Amino acid sequence: MNMNQLETLLTISKTMSFRKAGEILNLTQPAVSAQIKSLEDEFGTILIDRNQPVTLTDSGKLFLEHAEKMLRIASDLKQRLSDLHQTPQGHIHIGTTTSIAMQILPRVLSYFQDQFPLIKTTIHSMTSSQIMTSVENSQIDIGITYLFEKNQALETSVLYYDNFELVVSTQHPLSRFAHLSIEKLRNIPIIMLSPETAGRRFVDQVFKNYDVAPHIVMELSSSEEVKRMVELNLGVAIISKLSVADELRHGTLKIVKVNELDSTHPVGVVYKSGRYLNSAMQQFLRDLKGMPETQFLGSE
Repeated sequence: MNMNQLETLLTISKTMSFRKAGEILNLTQPAVSAQIKSLEDEFGTILIDRNQPVTLTDSGKLFLEHAEKMLRIASDLKQRLSDLHQTPQGHIHIGTTTSIAMQILPRVLSYFQDQFPLIKTTIHSMTSSQIMTSVENSQIDIGITYLFEKNQALETSVLYYDNFELVVSTQHPLSRFAHLSIEKLRNIPIIMLSPETAGRRFVDQVFKNYDVAPHIVMELSSSEEVKRMVELNLGVAIISKLSVADELRHGTLKIVKVNELDSTHPVGVVYKSGRYLNSAMQQFLRDLKGMPETQFLGSE
């Protein structure tokens, strides 16, 4: 058994095709088949059902779990050995929400990659809960998210604070107000973030605390989608103040203050306690934690 065979099995499990796996790995289809057959012979079991579409057998699924662990260990070992002798380099998988990715990451990553061109970053967009779970399961290396949840398995560090605000189209009747009470939103069509998002859980709790049942007309998975619908005057929304900076500047949206929403929420970096931090991750975390809050809240 070798690492190439494990990589081939993992690629087949993702593509469900010997041909596609071969294209990704730059191997011929007979070479892919030979690698899998060699594994099956060595372990005396059938790993792949070759009927179309290709699927893993029960033995294959069990084997894959261990193969993924072995590949992670091998990758970790290579990185540790590289770290002994070279400048910061490697590959970082970062998980964050869509609004954070669009608002702060361009500034952060442009600086970071100018300083450390040997470090590659991949951004995964997901909800705050998914970020926490993915960091804990080592599916991503670092999360940047709202720190609403506490988890003893994770290390967290606050980067800046955000607020959630009521935003309306400049054409909406509520746009003439500077302040409103939460009670005034009782019968107003509201566009909400989807229930699994941190922002939605906060908004739901505020409405519950004041015994207001919101009139929800639409649920969307990201702040970017919500903003577009509000700009079309299809409803109002309560979303991150930071996420609407451009729209406020261009005059397409307006914030109406709601005193009951007046609380700050920490946004921070998350990584798994006790895990090995390669040189790339160490450098990224060091730079991220060292940035002043204005670096994240600036409008450039």
